Amino acid sequence: MSITGSITTKRSPNWAWIWLAYSGFLFLQPLFEPSRLMWLGTTTVFAAFIGVFWVYFRACDVGSVLRYWMIAATFALGFVTFPWNQGASCLFVYAAAFLPFTVVSTRRMLASFLLQVLLVLGEGYYFTVRTPHGQFHVGWPNTLIAIFLMVVIGGGNVFFAEQQRAERQLQAAQEENISLAAVAERERIARDLHDVLGHTLSVIVLKAELAGRLLRDTTAPDTARAATEIGDVERTARTALAEVREAIGGYRSRGLGAEIEAARRTLDAAGVTLVAESLATHNAALSPQEETVLALALREAVTNIVRHARATTCTLRFATEGGQRRLLISDDGQESELREGNGLRGMRERVESVGGQLSIESSGGTRLLILLPLRTEAAVS
Repeated sequence: MSITGSITTKRSPNWAWIWLAYSGFLFLQPLFEPSRLMWLGTTTVFAAFIGVFWVYFRACDVGSVLRYWMIAATFALGFVTFPWNQGASCLFVYAAAFLPFTVVSTRRMLASFLLQVLLVLGEGYYFTVRTPHGQFHVGWPNTLIAIFLMVVIGGGNVFFAEQQRAERQLQAAQEENISLAAVAERERIARDLHDVLGHTLSVIVLKAELAGRLLRDTTAPDTARAATEIGDVERTARTALAEVREAIGGYRSRGLGAEIEAARRTLDAAGVTLVAESLATHNAALSPQEETVLALALREAVTNIVRHARATTCTLRFATEGGQRRLLISDDGQESELREGNGLRGMRERVESVGGQLSIESSGGTRLLILLPLRTEAAVS
């Protein structure tokens, strides 16, 4: 049994109901020891648990007071049912499994978990040792099995809960970075358009007015000079159009420098240290297309590191060696089987579109190497 946190974070999680399958253990004893009272009591407990289960998953916020009450209600149902239906141990397991996804504080979570275990142990002791021949009986094997499942499943879910919280924090950091980047880009475009169009539009207006006055001069219209002014208007307008396109193009691609800073923020949010080496002296030699290719490759690599590598350090090195530009992105994460999905395939195609090569190695971490041919000044021009 593994009740993970992914079923606790979505509102109206319809598929979460599959986890109710484990409550089928409630009906084992009625099947093997059938009686009207046993079936009536078990059905009532099951119906109550369905209500508690539904309310728990409706209260999606971590740390919600309502969630605490639903965990307590689940444990209480198991506590009053366990002495006469041993299958109620599954309710103890549900309560233990819910705890890591509800209690943020590790100390409080462990204290609550320990309290649950002690209560189950105390109940087992009372109905096994103090009243061994009463109407209600638990037995040590059932008690120890219940505690064992609580420890295994509740303890296992601590890992899933921590992973889920880390993913939420990373997602929040990424969304904030995207929002800040969008605001910065809008401000940059506003500044660029103001600088580009403010002067050129003023020149166009002045020259157009001058040409109009020259043509409207009824005494001696200077058509030659007017034509010259109109030609200047056309050239100025074309220059402005090219500058506007360049400004908008800058919006589509932030550039390698901006991507490195975005990568640093994203990796910091994931607890990964970025070590950047030999970058500043080489970026200026890149063409816009090459810079865009490297920026997008860096973005994809950082995404893969955050999602899969479980690394602590990411090293970024950009150098010119042997007539090639080399961008190396490596991490010290876990080794994994390399599968080239859409992201890596798109990265490879973009690199090859500018005459470059991409290679990936996985040994003591992952190394992604991009090689771009070093273009000469003549080729650039």
